Amino acid sequence: MSTSESASELLQAQAQIWNHIFSFISSSALRCAVELDIPDVLYKHGKPMHLSDLSAELSLVDPSKVTFLPNLIRFLVHSGLLNQHDDDCYSLTPASRFLVKNEPLNLRSLLVFTHDPFIQKAWFELGNWYKNDFPTTFHTAHEKSFWDYIVEEPRLGDTFNGLMASESRLIVTVLITECRHIFEGLTSLVDVGGGTGTVATAIAKAFPAIKCTVLDLPHVIENLKSSTGNLEFVGGNMFENIPTANAILLKWIMHDWNDEDCVKILKKCKESIPSRDKGGKLIIIDIVLEDPKNTTEYARAQHNMDIMMLVCFAAKERTKKEWENLFNEAGFSECKITSIPGSRSLIEVYP
Repeated sequence: MSTSESASELLQAQAQIWNHIFSFISSSALRCAVELDIPDVLYKHGKPMHLSDLSAELSLVDPSKVTFLPNLIRFLVHSGLLNQHDDDCYSLTPASRFLVKNEPLNLRSLLVFTHDPFIQKAWFELGNWYKNDFPTTFHTAHEKSFWDYIVEEPRLGDTFNGLMASESRLIVTVLITECRHIFEGLTSLVDVGGGTGTVATAIAKAFPAIKCTVLDLPHVIENLKSSTGNLEFVGGNMFENIPTANAILLKWIMHDWNDEDCVKILKKCKESIPSRDKGGKLIIIDIVLEDPKNTTEYARAQHNMDIMMLVCFAAKERTKKEWENLFNEAGFSECKITSIPGSRSLIEVYP
């Protein structure tokens, strides 16, 4: 440590390191709150709830544990996940409403998934992965890829599909309300890796003139049926063949793959759409990384996801320049990047 640094500066730096070391506590406390049903109890109550009433609703088996509930509640207040009112009463914040079971846009699946031991084990191998020759950190922990693992473990596959469906419900609202122009004039669209078809179904209903196709692996879509006449599910592999259409939609696909694989996907997309003068285009919903010095919640979420992609897939989120490099290598002529509400961007790419 420099002798020129004051005691207050050293203590501030120490506190910063403490907070990084203990950052796992935030998500662990969040998971605990969900396991105790705190968000659901407060939501059902519908107004600020006294701590004694809340503890009574939680049905804690050991009465002595009630004395430790204030510790958890204090932490959740400090984290911005509960509102504290007068007379020791508490209510949900806009953020904690995302943890309510009946909230259509809830993020409970993401919380459960990222806290599952099979994901947690991979995080502990990050340092080792940098020193070994395994393809991914996940592979270092489990000796198989992420995708192979969740195919072999249906419970985890179901959780993963659930979190993707929840994410899709949120983004499709933005797409249809804020970005309607990207669908105008289209007669066909393929949602690559569309999973349960949440986004494609909403687009098909909002734009009846567009024939929508969901392309995903056969085991993902085998039991899915269309709820609208202009939507179909097709089993396939995006590295091998993509159905032809005016436009192709890639949402949260590219960040799962390294640059070489992304170029392969982009080239397959380019083969499946017409020229620009005939209306062909690629629509990508994904993160465009902000400067790491940006400290907003959106930027922090982006950089957290960047490391998540590194651990699971040896992949990454990308800067504007990195996106442009991919498009150029795949033979596309132009891209247009538009910020949309949240951490992601709308990227329109033209052949």
